[in-house]
Amino acid sequence: MDEKPIVERPPKLSTPSSPFGDMMSNHLFVLWDVDHTLLETRGVGRKVFAEAFEIATGQPMFAGMATALGHTEPVLLEETLHLNGILCPDDGLFERFVRAQVAAYRKHAEELCARGRVLPGAERTLEALSHQPNIIQSVLTGNTRGAAEVKLAAFGLDRWLDLDIGAYGDDDVNRSALVGFARQRSEAKLGEAFPDSDIILIGDTPRDVEAGHLAGVRVIGVASGASPVQELQSAGADYTIESLDEADIFDILSVLLRSS
Repeated sequence: MDEKPIVERPPKLSTPSSPFGDMMSNHLFVLWDVDHTLLETRGVGRKVFAEAFEIATGQPMFAGMATALGHTEPVLLEETLHLNGILCPDDGLFERFVRAQVAAYRKHAEELCARGRVLPGAERTLEALSHQPNIIQSVLTGNTRGAAEVKLAAFGLDRWLDLDIGAYGDDDVNRSALVGFARQRSEAKLGEAFPDSDIILIGDTPRDVEAGHLAGVRVIGVASGASPVQELQSAGADYTIESLDEADIFDILSVLLRSS
């Protein structure tokens, strides 16, 4: 019988006054994925996508939506267009889709709150990190900025994040390129350099892991989405956990910083 891979299980979350001692001289930049890492829309996202698709293209999404597993929004839309027989979209289609998607999320915000949920441990982890003066938090997501803002605000998670220094699916189709956008924005706002060792991604898919490693930064894999721990480990995640609810984020970050 094959042995099961070891999953790191740190103790319950604590909030030390100075968690990293002299392990870092500047800020630590933590970049969160959104869907299935921090929250779930539980069908509302697909409903919104279908409405925006029909407005942008003038036809219903009769063949369904492409599978979203860490794609950026432009890639997901392109695959869905092809699935629905639209092979040569016009140049303005993506912009129309983005506007319609954000409007639809706003229209369905109440339904999103009722049907969707914040994933276990996400809010307390964000809040705990926000109290540390040497940590800044934002997002690195395949969502467009407008969609990410509405989703996070619906559940009150935006208060723990600086969304001005995040990176989004409408910045670049390639997820690995988004790290550079977040780095540039954080450096411009804070006036300090962020080497690879001071940036950590947290996400739930192998694409999150690949994006981080292609950009030279470390990744914490959280098996809160469709990818189990074994898949995230195989993808090369630097640390893996079953969920944020059972993780002490300070212990995990300390381990990663000591290994840099």
